[in-house]
Amino acid sequence: MKRFYNFSAGPSMLPESVLAKAADEMLCYETSGQSVMEMSHRSKPFEAIIAGAEALVRQNMAIPDDYHVLFLQGGASLQFHMLPLNFMTINKKADFTLTGTWAQKAAEEAKRLGTANIVGSSKDKKWSYLPEITGADPEADYFHICYNNTIEGTQYHSIPEVGAVPLIGDISSGVLSAPLDVTRFAVLYAGAQKNLGPAGVTLVIIRKDMMERIPAGLPAMLSYKTHVDGGSMYNTPPCYAIYIFKLVQEWIRDMGGAEVIYRQNQEKARLLYDFLDSSSLFFSPVEKSVRSLMNVPFLTTEKDADKAEALNKKFVKESEAAGLVNLAGHRSVGGMRASIYNAMPLEGVQALVAFMKEFEARCA
Repeated sequence: MKRFYNFSAGPSMLPESVLAKAADEMLCYETSGQSVMEMSHRSKPFEAIIAGAEALVRQNMAIPDDYHVLFLQGGASLQFHMLPLNFMTINKKADFTLTGTWAQKAAEEAKRLGTANIVGSSKDKKWSYLPEITGADPEADYFHICYNNTIEGTQYHSIPEVGAVPLIGDISSGVLSAPLDVTRFAVLYAGAQKNLGPAGVTLVIIRKDMMERIPAGLPAMLSYKTHVDGGSMYNTPPCYAIYIFKLVQEWIRDMGGAEVIYRQNQEKARLLYDFLDSSSLFFSPVEKSVRSLMNVPFLTTEKDADKAEALNKKFVKESEAAGLVNLAGHRSVGGMRASIYNAMPLEGVQALVAFMKEFEARCA
């Protein structure tokens, strides 16, 4: 059966070569006589897999030796609580920019443990821009940003200056879409199900000096120290997800790394945004200077709410019939959204634009 172009925001499509290799090794990984799904996480083959995954992501992201790399569970949502629990421990306060749903959730979790100081918000214009930072606290335990806003389609194309305050970034939907200076951050974290692999594993990168802030007596599973000391294997890790993560890192390396991936992503995004900016039926609600390379929400120009909703449903239904799937916008904002992560080929975006042009000719 023919594969569709999957524009889902996550779990997202994976490189076909990764899927083919995983299929080939499903019954027997190398000479182990077993599937990765079956093998002990304490076995020599899996120890090599997780070590390889870490080495590759360090190479692809240029992660220095003074950072820990962890493979955890619970998604970015668990990190929203673990971060303040471990690091909002000196002055019991942290700064947040509210740029969308996930940034807001991170701040809400921090409020359970201390003071979440909001130093910028774009909620007033439906998250369509990135706010100016005002009132940042030099005594904040850390400053948190969401690097790419999956639902709203905005992205920091330059990292905010926050002085001596440790910067923490949720990079879930932007990780390895472009080169990123890891050394600008004290902590980075990313759910894998966008650009890194399947759902189930979360990448966490922690500058080693931050470990001094972790208080004693935390529940074992909620302390980063536990996972650092255990080499990400304090409990049984998501072995198969880490294996696919490693294959994706190999694919990124073999493609030429983040610089090459970035140029490809720029070409895909330019093609789609250029069409949206010239269309009489579709448009992007996001300020041009902060548009995401990865997540492209779009709406129709229909002003009547009921007619617009009917037109959205018609578009999504017909696009699915054309092999372009998961284009419905997030339930909280409606409209449509095309997530064009690293594994989405240029041909997929070309097919989407061609369909949108044809749909516009019939329905505008």
